[in-house]
Amino acid sequence: MTASLDISYLPFANLLGIEIIEAKPELVVARLAVRKELCTIPDILHGGAIMSFADTVGAVATVLNLPEGASTTTVESKTNFLAPIPVGDVATATCEPFHRGGRLMVWQTKITRGDGRLAAVVTQSQMVMKPEKKA
Repeated sequence: MTASLDISYLPFANLLGIEIIEAKPELVVARLAVRKELCTIPDILHGGAIMSFADTVGAVATVLNLPEGASTTTVESKTNFLAPIPVGDVATATCEPFHRGGRLMVWQTKITRGDGRLAAVVTQSQMVMKPEKKA
């Protein structure tokens, strides 16, 4: 089932302006409007904003796959920057799993520009933290 997902409860994602377009356990798609305050000189999306965008999308994908009561945190992230995304454009993130295990999930997020050109590829590992058992 494809659904949009409200992530307004995530303050940093809300600050960035991330919009989740599609959210399924095997695929998350999101958009980010490239605003001047997210850019570096000369008016291209800052690498940290790209990484934050991908990290958020990968975390959302992990949450969609967590067992009840579990939480997650990023333990590793690697980004390849391939093309700039100019101010006024829209970045689209497409996140798919490499591995969805019980303790670790690994995701690949491809970030494209409005013209479809691949701008970045991010691989991240998310640790699955199971709730503590009560004695």
